Amino acid sequence: MSTSFSSLPVVSLSALSSPSPDPGELTALSTRLDEAFSTTGFVYLKDLPLTFSHEDVFALCDEFFGANGLSMEEKMTLAKKTFIKTNKNTYRGYFPTQAGADNVKEGFELGTPSIKTTVLPLTSSKFDLTEPNVFHPSYADFQARCEMLHTELQSLAARLLSLLAISLGKPATFFDHYLFESLSTLRLLHYPPVPAERQQELICTPHTDSGILTLLHQDSTGGLEVQNTEGDWISAPYVPGSIVVNIGDLMAKVSGGRWVATFHRVRSARRESGEAKGRYSVPFFFEPGLKCLVKSVEGDEVVYGVHVLDKMKGWVEFQDVAEEVADIVGDGRMEVEAF
Repeated sequence: MSTSFSSLPVVSLSALSSPSPDPGELTALSTRLDEAFSTTGFVYLKDLPLTFSHEDVFALCDEFFGANGLSMEEKMTLAKKTFIKTNKNTYRGYFPTQAGADNVKEGFELGTPSIKTTVLPLTSSKFDLTEPNVFHPSYADFQARCEMLHTELQSLAARLLSLLAISLGKPATFFDHYLFESLSTLRLLHYPPVPAERQQELICTPHTDSGILTLLHQDSTGGLEVQNTEGDWISAPYVPGSIVVNIGDLMAKVSGGRWVATFHRVRSARRESGEAKGRYSVPFFFEPGLKCLVKSVEGDEVVYGVHVLDKMKGWVEFQDVAEEVADIVGDGRMEVEAF
């Protein structure tokens, strides 16, 4: 269970750099990850098996949100149907900063490149979780790099899942069915500077992540904080060459409570002059397939698509999803036991 930690653990993934990793090193790595997720729910991972540097990752953010990036008019052509009713995309694409929202951010989301699902949507609703990605037509190179980053992070998440399976005393392939037609989301986020007159301390309010694993690239601006069992907010600053990985609600339940989904938030950053600073953040949310049956070690189970649509009710960019979940769960077409 979570503890009164005062900092986040740091774990090296150097054992994954070999094409034929040493089994003993993999077992030791599995144990370290298990300890981290059992005590804090969060870990810094370094020595990453990625071709993307942090500079490469945040160059994508700058190309989309920066001064020389897309105009607001261009971004809104990629906006979800929630914001532009004539747009066809309902789940992937752009969302603007919400007026009056506590979470001050705009974002661009993409899923598994060229996903070709063999299953039908859960309903004929307006939220299609398996829809294709949308990109601005003049951003072909940007699209290629985004999709490559998604592919590499999906591969890393898969390797982490195999290590976590071992720590549960299961075969390394225990979570492999999660990978089939995975809905994993790569999200480019921009937190604009908060005007001084708003006097807003938090730009992302306390929450736990809803799914399986989150792999986060954060920039050097800082602001991420994680709550320990004593209620203290522990700073999780940028560590060069690392990503932050945390357990989601669903994975905590899968483990039978062995791993913890820890509350975290983002504090507004300011320069020494008092001027507010903007922030880039790139989380990758590993997600199973639409109709993947996610089972806990205790035997409870839920269909992933039902789980995520229920969680979407609390996300500001999907405020009209509540009735969709009622349709799915209430019409008898999906008889599952929710965790």
